[in-house]
Amino acid sequence: MNEPRTMPPSPRMSFFRRPIMNTLPCREASPEDIFKYLISDYAKAATEELRTISDPKARSRYKAANFDYITPAGLFKSRKETDLILPSGYIVIDFDHLQDPSGLVIRLASDEHFETVLAFRSPSGDGVKWIVSLPDIPKTDGTPLTHGDYFTMLSNYSLKYYGIQADPSGKDICRACFLPYDPEAFLNPFYIEDNFDYDITRFLSTAAR
Repeated sequence: MNEPRTMPPSPRMSFFRRPIMNTLPCREASPEDIFKYLISDYAKAATEELRTISDPKARSRYKAANFDYITPAGLFKSRKETDLILPSGYIVIDFDHLQDPSGLVIRLASDEHFETVLAFRSPSGDGVKWIVSLPDIPKTDGTPLTHGDYFTMLSNYSLKYYGIQADPSGKDICRACFLPYDPEAFLNPFYIEDNFDYDITRFLSTAAR
């Protein structure tokens, strides 16, 4: 892992205000914008409240009503596949019901085969959202891989190397990614675009063990 350095503007994704029924984005957001949102107190109260709800259906309803979200795969006019304006080159992989979500965030931060853009605990607390920058890998016939192809690749990879199954809903390019409060989220330092002071010591020291 490298030390933070200022980079040109990174690809953007669409940001949507809650509830999930709102399918029209309010602005574009960079990975750094999302990271700042995650570590701020903005979603802290909603995240803490969600984690007190034991009933799965009630928890899903609360999350849908109270959490802002993004479409990591790109910019959209509205949250549907046919309204994609510009792909970001990112994909989000969801992992649910983990024994050690914080530990997985640290492992993903230093993944050697794929470039992790962001990694953070899910709103429920027992899952992880893994946002990956897609490598430029063509098919054998020279045509580009689809979003679904990349999802299959990363799903197989995560099962083989981490022993965890990805949520199959991630295959949808317009997949919504809810934004919780996570003060220990990881942002790849190559996606810092300004003079934001970001300490990645925790990830560096842990990964080195």
